[in-house]
Amino acid sequence: MTLGLFGERHTFMGRLGPADQAALAELGARHEYPPHRPVMEEGERTTFAVVILRGWCTVWLTTERGGRLILGLRQAGEVVGDMAALDGRPRSASVSTLGPVTGLVVAGERFRHFLAARPHANALVVAQLTERLRSADNERRALASMTVLQRLSGRLVELADRTGRVEGGGVTIRLPLAQHELAASVGSTREAVAKALRLLREQGLVRTGPGTLAVADLEPLRLLAGGEGQEQAT
Repeated sequence: MTLGLFGERHTFMGRLGPADQAALAELGARHEYPPHRPVMEEGERTTFAVVILRGWCTVWLTTERGGRLILGLRQAGEVVGDMAALDGRPRSASVSTLGPVTGLVVAGERFRHFLAARPHANALVVAQLTERLRSADNERRALASMTVLQRLSGRLVELADRTGRVEGGGVTIRLPLAQHELAASVGSTREAVAKALRLLREQGLVRTGPGTLAVADLEPLRLLAGGEGQEQAT
């Protein structure tokens, strides 16, 4: 089962032509967000969309127990807040910055008019929403059927594949995810994820340090994510 925190590899802005990019830029205002600050909050009745120009954001929900479940990671070139911009309903999730973020804030009405006038841009948003729905389905199945160790292994493979840098005989994950954020990304507790990480360290599959996380060998993690190999933590 494939997990998916990330959007498509080719972002919304990356697929727009220069003229459409310039037109969209004229409709919004640039805004600088500090690290770990809200961009929009679940339930609020705002309709602006934000095009991420620099940095990373997390998309997350509050669980019934008051914790967080991270639904996705969004990078430069992607749009957040587009659902409320399109349907005018309360925000379905919160968006927060992972580090410093520069965003282009576009009023919902302007964003809708932009898409209505540009079929290619509209098709890109539809494709993006469809991909996110498919990813959400996979995530729900993973929460229901996979152990913490399986989900964590799959998440580490995904993070290494999408953000990793090969160095020192392994792949360093470049996103500054704290352990509680890593736990939120697999729908588990910090304690359970710490236990699973300890098992992976003891087997030489990952290396951790202050502010660093590296995968020493991706293939065993792929097998673990698929249910093969070592005894799994729950």
